[in-house]
Amino acid sequence: MDLGLQGKVIIVSGGASGIGEAIVRTLAIEGAIPVILDRKPFAECSELMDELAIEHKNDLYFEIDITDEQLVRKAVDTTYACFDRIDGIVNNAGVNDSVGIDASPAEFRLSLESNLVHAFSLLHYSLPYLKKNHGSAVVNMGSKVALTGQGGTSGYAAAKGGLAALTREWALDLAKDHIRVNSIMPAEVWTDMYDDWLNAQGDSAQAKEKIEARIPLGQRMTEVQEIADSAVFLLSNRSSHTTGQLIHVDGGYVHLDRA
Repeated sequence: MDLGLQGKVIIVSGGASGIGEAIVRTLAIEGAIPVILDRKPFAECSELMDELAIEHKNDLYFEIDITDEQLVRKAVDTTYACFDRIDGIVNNAGVNDSVGIDASPAEFRLSLESNLVHAFSLLHYSLPYLKKNHGSAVVNMGSKVALTGQGGTSGYAAAKGGLAALTREWALDLAKDHIRVNSIMPAEVWTDMYDDWLNAQGDSAQAKEKIEARIPLGQRMTEVQEIADSAVFLLSNRSSHTTGQLIHVDGGYVHLDRA
């Protein structure tokens, strides 16, 4: 299926690893031009950038702190200056930082900055350029935690809950501009970061087996490519009448009875 993404410019926050990296690679394969915003040093991304160069010569990488509003604005403006268009954004950057109810208000606010506020900044500064193209799209990377809770992670839960609400709010605000806004809501996704967390639990194999047993479809974790495929579809005109949706790519984790 041709997704019609050839030459489309898509900004991906947190695009240098994990889910974001899978989205970037998939966009490149589909002929789009991914622009990466990530705090990971460029020197540590040579393999990714070399692979992208096979598909394109014009990809951009901005090594920035995504919570720095002015750096985000500069990256967006530079992207438009280079390509004369921005067709979509993926608000993917974030981390489950375990800022719980016992954390200080300052730590809670920092968690919101790290997981929610930057999404508003990226959309805010991209919006004038997105409006120039009929059929631009925004994909927000949510989390099951927004709906199920997790315990011990008030900041992340509030941020992802806010992002789910903003998905609906922005979809309504931007419908008149033909800009679609959707969110993907993963549950248990197998990433290097998840692997590191499991290794810190002692018996990582047992911990993983316990988690996977709660996932109805296949009793396995979701692969990053499965998230990426859904995100890229939502960025394409193949989903031209889909907006305001919270799409659960989670093997039935949230919505199916796991008793």
